[in-house]
Amino acid sequence: MELADARIRIDYANTLGFIDTSAMESAHQRIINAQQLLASRSGPGADFLGWVDLPSQARTDLSPILEAAARIRAQADVLIVVGIGGSYLGARAVIEALRPPFAAEGPAVIYAGHHIDGAYLRSLMDSCGDHRVCINVISKSGTTTEPALAFRVLRQWMEQRYGREEAARRTYATTDAQRGALRRVADEEGYTTFVIPDDVGGRFSVITPVGLLPIAAAGIDIGAFLDGAIAMRGIAAGTNPDSNPVLRYAMLRDALYRQGKHIEVLASFHPELTVVSEWWKQLFGESEGKDGKGIFPAAVTNTTDLHSMGQYIQDGERRLFETFLFAERSADDIVVPEVAGDTDGLNYLAGSGFAEVNANALRGTALAHLDGGVPNATILLPGINAASIGALLYFFESTVALCGYALGVNPFDQPGVEAYKSNMFALLGKPGNEARRSELLAQISRDGNAVAG
Repeated sequence: MELADARIRIDYANTLGFIDTSAMESAHQRIINAQQLLASRSGPGADFLGWVDLPSQARTDLSPILEAAARIRAQADVLIVVGIGGSYLGARAVIEALRPPFAAEGPAVIYAGHHIDGAYLRSLMDSCGDHRVCINVISKSGTTTEPALAFRVLRQWMEQRYGREEAARRTYATTDAQRGALRRVADEEGYTTFVIPDDVGGRFSVITPVGLLPIAAAGIDIGAFLDGAIAMRGIAAGTNPDSNPVLRYAMLRDALYRQGKHIEVLASFHPELTVVSEWWKQLFGESEGKDGKGIFPAAVTNTTDLHSMGQYIQDGERRLFETFLFAERSADDIVVPEVAGDTDGLNYLAGSGFAEVNANALRGTALAHLDGGVPNATILLPGINAASIGALLYFFESTVALCGYALGVNPFDQPGVEAYKSNMFALLGKPGNEARRSELLAQISRDGNAVAG
């Protein structure tokens, strides 16, 4: 499938002085080997490769999701999406990238269950006022602490607000097909339900109902979104890095990592892509950060952060590299007006579009950081629309799979995520954790941990 909006390009000229020919050749071989592992489904984590062919599978029948999304849009002024990690970040990234920031049409989409903060949840409920509300609760197990706590409160609030039957009609659950606490509640209450596939991990789930239902409810064309991902799926299968940006990006990351560049800063020049960067941080952090290995993913939004983190990137430790994310667009551009007297000294820009100014901000930043010893590459999008964002997310998913395999880790598990949970459960007194609770309390007392209160 050919789609112009999926033609992502990589400008990597500003990395070449940091990677010699032999290092790039070695990286190329490692990434090609990783690509073969992925294609043959013979690498670690092969049970979680459902995302690879998911775009075309999801595209075959969107009617259940579109019908539910239409009901939500008819029922609600506000849609509350309850989830954490991949259960909300993918949808939020797409919605905030594609929905105008001050749009008044369709339900407002707000988020709960992505942290533990009672004041936030109280403010969220209060903010709904007399608005009509629907909830999309997303959890495979239904027992993940953050969303489960939020949904317990919101479910009670909805039943008090609407009565049990009407609250059930306004609640949409995305969960396991057969098992888990949320599946049981959904079946008992008669919620409209959608299934999280067993072979797709949370951070890869944006192209499942996890992401597609709230994205569609927000009024975004999920067909075009999937078309972009399908087109990138075809591109990602190519074996020539000159025509396959997935290979090129993976090779650059692998080579720079082995040159001692252990921090990657993803720097977008578009505020609507800020949450895409947050989604990217989870995708790469959870996929690569294992066994004492992996690139640390950080993100900034420029030019805003050039007035804060820009100082560190320019002059701090030289263990980082930078990936710029930039859309080539001119639609709805604002032109700088000429002002009599030129009091702010900006008349030299009169007649220029903001897009042109922003593009030169990118060029100036790339050159300044290069002079400061920071290798940088630019991911160029043909625009910001449903197809290009679908292509971009699939591009990142494909890249991280190759980079993880090249590092020698399983890109599809996240064993380290469980460590904080076991400690938290013990400290909260969850049954069965009594011995661990005693150990932790003794450690806190011994170390004088003030956080323990």
